[in-house]
Amino acid sequence: MKTRSLTDLNFSGKRALIRVDFNVPLGQNADGETIVADDTRIRSALPTIQHVLTSGGSAILVSHLGRPKGEVKSEFSMGPVGEHLALLTGTPVIVAPEVRGEAVEQIAASLEPGEIMLLENIRFDAGETKNDPDLSAYLGRLADVYVNDAFGTAHRAHASTAGAAAHYDEKAAGFLMQKELDTLRKLTDSPEHPFVAIVGGAKVSDKIGIIETLLKTADHLLIGGAMAYTFLKAQGKETGTSLTEDDRLDLARDLIERAGNRIHLPVDHVCADRFAADATPVAHKDSIPVSLMGLDIGPESVAEYASIIKSGRTIVWNGPMGVFEMDAFSTGTKAIALALVEATEAGAFSVVGGGDSVAAIVGAGLEKQVSHVSTGGGAMLELLEGKTLPGVAALAH
Repeated sequence: MKTRSLTDLNFSGKRALIRVDFNVPLGQNADGETIVADDTRIRSALPTIQHVLTSGGSAILVSHLGRPKGEVKSEFSMGPVGEHLALLTGTPVIVAPEVRGEAVEQIAASLEPGEIMLLENIRFDAGETKNDPDLSAYLGRLADVYVNDAFGTAHRAHASTAGAAAHYDEKAAGFLMQKELDTLRKLTDSPEHPFVAIVGGAKVSDKIGIIETLLKTADHLLIGGAMAYTFLKAQGKETGTSLTEDDRLDLARDLIERAGNRIHLPVDHVCADRFAADATPVAHKDSIPVSLMGLDIGPESVAEYASIIKSGRTIVWNGPMGVFEMDAFSTGTKAIALALVEATEAGAFSVVGGGDSVAAIVGAGLEKQVSHVSTGGGAMLELLEGKTLPGVAALAH
């Protein structure tokens, strides 16, 4: 699927509608004013925005924020995001009063080269998530060029990610989108071996597609998180009160059988009698007593997993090894992050994707010490599974 890059387009004197991902966490300052709490996603879009502006164009930015579900809710307004963007760019940002309407069209039509307009939260309009043809056509009239730089929403067939693109002859992937596509294709097209995949999280059912795909290419598949207990139970191991999916035991057995010695499961566990941050951690090898639940991988598992990771030349990590939000059960996840950094320093190509694993590596301050941290959890998984991403397909020419 061929997509144009930003450098293929002429932005001089043109308005560019840029789909960005400004779905950022908000907080409050000392004066009680709403502010952006983490601007990582905004900073990630700056190269694309700056390229359009320095090339003589103006930018109309479109993003969602939170889940307003088609209703105007002041707590999800893009106002604070626009203020923060203005600080980062040193350029005033006009925040439109609504998603669509005469006032928005007038602002868009009057934009001069170098100016920025940010539409109000696109999900205030119920037509966004329905890929409404009228909203798509409206977005298609606002600008001359379309750019999608929101990889995190590329797996959604929404009006701003897919529908609007059909109304533009000139369209391209932004720098962030292109970087994601190029990087993740290294995992799907010709990964260097040994290829190590680390998959964690709560449910096997959420990761069936990616596990099936990875079994075709990975030399090692390391399983952690609560989903590991479904696999262990399928092997006949005692898992106590650990979270398991009993309706997926047959599937887990099938995956284990097909993977053979390529699949690795925890051999010891950090357990507790309840799911709580102040619960007392207790180490157990092999089986878990009936009164306890597994909340992290144990030290022997950490050592085995770290050794395999350090042997890898291509490594992908999606999902934590335990309840990393609780300090007592974060050791396994932190150890995996450190092993990934060590492997990267030794020349491995490493990719981290998925909200929880990204949060873990960012929380450890190690995000700049791996090859790539993906901005899209669901989009990354679907791309690796070989699925067509609507937001990418819409850019084809």
